[in-house]
Amino acid sequence: MGSGDLLIGVDIGTSSSKGVLTSVDGRVLRQVERPHAVSTPRPGWVEHDADAVWWGDFVALARELLAAAAGRPLAALAVSGIGPCLLPADEAGRPLRPAILYGVDTRATAQIAELNAELGADAVLRRCGSPLTSQAVGPKLRWLAEHEPEVSRRTRRLLMASSYLVHRLTGRYVLDHHSASQCAPLYDLAAGTWAADWAEAVAPGLPLPELAWPTEVVGSVTAAAAAETGLPVGLPVTAGTVDAWAEAASVGVREPGDVMVMYGTTMFLVQVVDELRPHPGLWGTCGAFPGTRTLAAGMATLGAVTDWLRRLVGGHYAELVEQARRVPPGSRGLLLLPYFAGERTPLFDPDARGVLAGLTTAHGRAEVYRAALEATAYGVRHNLEVMREAGGRPRRLVAVGGGTQGGLWTRIVSDVVEREQHVPEHTVGACLGDAVLAAVALGIDVDPERWNPVRSVVRPVAEHAPRYREFFRRYRELHEKTVEISHFLASVQREEG
Repeated sequence: MGSGDLLIGVDIGTSSSKGVLTSVDGRVLRQVERPHAVSTPRPGWVEHDADAVWWGDFVALARELLAAAAGRPLAALAVSGIGPCLLPADEAGRPLRPAILYGVDTRATAQIAELNAELGADAVLRRCGSPLTSQAVGPKLRWLAEHEPEVSRRTRRLLMASSYLVHRLTGRYVLDHHSASQCAPLYDLAAGTWAADWAEAVAPGLPLPELAWPTEVVGSVTAAAAAETGLPVGLPVTAGTVDAWAEAASVGVREPGDVMVMYGTTMFLVQVVDELRPHPGLWGTCGAFPGTRTLAAGMATLGAVTDWLRRLVGGHYAELVEQARRVPPGSRGLLLLPYFAGERTPLFDPDARGVLAGLTTAHGRAEVYRAALEATAYGVRHNLEVMREAGGRPRRLVAVGGGTQGGLWTRIVSDVVEREQHVPEHTVGACLGDAVLAAVALGIDVDPERWNPVRSVVRPVAEHAPRYREFFRRYRELHEKTVEISHFLASVQREEG
């Protein structure tokens, strides 16, 4: 183990990468960030250049954090990233094509249907804990074999953002159990290992990575990686994991009933459960800590919708938030469906589309902006209700991410879901969770109240509950009554590219 007293955490996100330098007792010493973009070469395709974005960002952030360390020795390093992703690589770990991103990339819909027919949708749900959706890696591997057979034939490494960084840093071909559990139908959740028979059916001959928990040290920085990054040779590196689970670790979400509500480019929820009951509308996965299980839910858009709206109507976020704050609950009779990029849980409908109902000439950008915030809150309520159907019993909601700033968004969500939310002091994201996981890997007892204490509590306003209950009911009806039209429009959009 490293003999230093500092930890580095780096996370590769959808639209930016972030890094943090902390002490081993949880003091945040430096935060750094580097923006980047996704590539969308075709409708439904969302990709990253692994070398330029993942490794390039990591090297730049690591060097900034090392400069901030000012020569003080490091104890360990942990990484996380968007996921589950599919980065096909050769035996040396060299990428063979751009990485295919998580559920926002919807290219493998035909392969989802193929695999459900071959394996049985119910059997997949029972064995893997999750249905086959655009989030799953297995159908994307099948897509690769069918559409890029030469790349598929040369693929000897199945990598994600975190495991690619771990491979570049240590030379180890390893994937954490959580990330593996999102590789349906390749991973057997009950057995806690690869489903060898189904893996061979989906990707015959592909060597699968060794499995480890995110809290395990799996290697150390090699001389080659040290030369590129400036990191010391021999620095311990943990297995890494998917960003949302690292972010949950950053705010102490690790006990049954704990729920993370992540306000970011997309909305994501992670709930730790006593016992996982697979549900067709959710993802059931391994957690970040050994032996834990989680239910997860994710909306396809969140900040992406508000950013689109801001660019459309003009103005700064602070200005729009202040205007929306003066609009009463219900946005003066506006109701929005936030399915601008399809929807993930619990609909799993890549052809869902955004709808804005109730518009009149009396409405302005304040009402529309508030309707967008309320729409995401209805989406959160929808997912929490399905989580309860799957046996999840929320005890504590913790709000994280950039959308917690300003207070209005979290206020609306608490009013709609009728539950309080804890907002921690640090909302820097998954990179802080990486530092937490690195500390646990070193045997350090991580106290959430010391690492990331609660800064404020957002409590629901009781008098808003009746109106929001009615609007939530109408929100569900609006989708049901417009879904056929949305699917038709989606088909037109695909045809016209």
